[in-house]
Amino acid sequence: MKISRTSSFALVLVLAGVGLPALGQDVPESLLPPGFNDPVAPAPAPQQPVVRPSGVPQAPVTGVVPIPTPTPTPTATATPRPIDPRLLARYELPEYARRSIAHIGIDGAGLGRNAFGSADGRMLETLMRRLDAPVASRWLSIALRRALASDVDTPLRVNGPDFAAERAWLLLRMGEAPTARAVVQSVDAENYTPKMYQVALQAALATADPAAVCGIVEPAQRVSNERGWQLARAMCAGLAGEPRQAGTLLDQARKAFRRRAIGADIDLKLAEKVLGAGAQGRRSVTIEWDGVERISAWRWGLANATAVEVPDALLDTAGPQLRYWNALLPMVPPERRAPDAELAAAQGVLSSAALVDLYATIGELDDSPSDLSAVSRDLRESYAAGQVADRMTALRQLWTGGTGARRSYARRVLTARAAAAIPPAADYAGDADALVASMLSAGMDLRALRWRTIAPEGGDAWAMLALADPRARQVSEQAVSRYADGDARKGQLLFAGLAGLGRLPEDAAADLAQSLEVPVGAENAWTRAISLAAGRDQPGAVLVLAAAGMQTADWRGVSPQALFHIVAALRAVGLEGEARMIAAEAIARA
Repeated sequence: MKISRTSSFALVLVLAGVGLPALGQDVPESLLPPGFNDPVAPAPAPQQPVVRPSGVPQAPVTGVVPIPTPTPTPTATATPRPIDPRLLARYELPEYARRSIAHIGIDGAGLGRNAFGSADGRMLETLMRRLDAPVASRWLSIALRRALASDVDTPLRVNGPDFAAERAWLLLRMGEAPTARAVVQSVDAENYTPKMYQVALQAALATADPAAVCGIVEPAQRVSNERGWQLARAMCAGLAGEPRQAGTLLDQARKAFRRRAIGADIDLKLAEKVLGAGAQGRRSVTIEWDGVERISAWRWGLANATAVEVPDALLDTAGPQLRYWNALLPMVPPERRAPDAELAAAQGVLSSAALVDLYATIGELDDSPSDLSAVSRDLRESYAAGQVADRMTALRQLWTGGTGARRSYARRVLTARAAAAIPPAADYAGDADALVASMLSAGMDLRALRWRTIAPEGGDAWAMLALADPRARQVSEQAVSRYADGDARKGQLLFAGLAGLGRLPEDAAADLAQSLEVPVGAENAWTRAISLAAGRDQPGAVLVLAAAGMQTADWRGVSPQALFHIVAALRAVGLEGEARMIAAEAIARA
């Protein structure tokens, strides 16, 4: 049955009521402290018309209001003095330097301008806003980051800055703070909407750089009632070397803020510490965390901007995003970043090479903690030991040193390149599962395939290689059944991945689906929506919908049928490499 674009939009909007985790949740809570998240006016229409790709009709933008026009300040003269247009011209970008809002994003990020095709922008914004990030899969997170960061055409029925703001806000919740900030900065300030102002402030906090908003603080206050902008204006005055004005603005903000916000003292003190860091700043502020019950983006960002250490107990009161932001923050000492960097690597926020570099830096420190120094030594041995047996010993020590499922997988990511340097040998057949999982965590499929003749059929390494092989080899029904006999859950995931990749004999797929109890033919709103996006060659929409199907803390919450639809849809839109890595990751982390 054919489904029209209008009906597909309605279909996906009801996903909030379907049995997928987190899609029924409300809009994610702001990361700002209480009192900072007052509602703002709907996004204004762009000041210049959105230029659509050729052949795509322009849809009307609904529910928008014009930007409020500031009234002139009363003066003693009867006639306001006109502003010299030559003065304004000094600060206006020439036409050739202005960036279009018909396509927004980072050049070269990956998926191409038409990644979202003719998908309805309102549908995409709703899905992104409701998405409970981070998602289970490292490889899906990496692919979704590329889609959200790419320079893409603005979809129908939304304006470009608002769509970019939704993308950046999702990137922040995924832990991708620098990428989110880059997306925000890919929009000219003159095209900012209230939504973009909100996200710009969040991105500045997530990268611990409050000065990043100083260029937009005044226009932001004209369209946003958030009291965070009042404090931002005071901080920016202080950073600009105007302590008297900064003090006046801070006092004004303090009066308004304390009347309406609970627990505001720490937020005000942190703002005061930032403004005191500017030229001629003479304010000495001591930050005490006693009595502070939870951390927020505001507190985390301003504390790190002023070299104030946040207690670990407070970091535990926030979502995992702050841990990932911490891992990416260059001003945090390496030994303090390392535990969070492992979690970020398991999530896909940090690469294998970046994690190796971090531990190499720790190994050169004179006073690093003993446990981190031991990891650094073992990592060096895993690369540089003269005998393969010694390198394998170091690898085993690293693999067994990770506590918990996420840190255990992070050690696979850490050792990916060292594992790839181990020559295939029957003596290490017992290590094949860990070696193959390590290599595939960094996408080294061809290196991993050297172990095909060593990995015994029916083992995890065999299953991962069957999924990761770029040569699309068929796998027999009997082999899948034997593997499922050893572990029913992993057998279901192997079947789902192979079926999604088209690597099962056609007559065997239906029999295996029934015998393994994986209802790949069952339909709901989500399966129809992701199949529709795949059929219309919309890789960006497919990735957003795939993430909607993986809204769970770990792989135990990912159903085999969801994996089948995700892998099949990614393969259909030309993302077979990502599909193979996600399917193999399912076996490694199940």
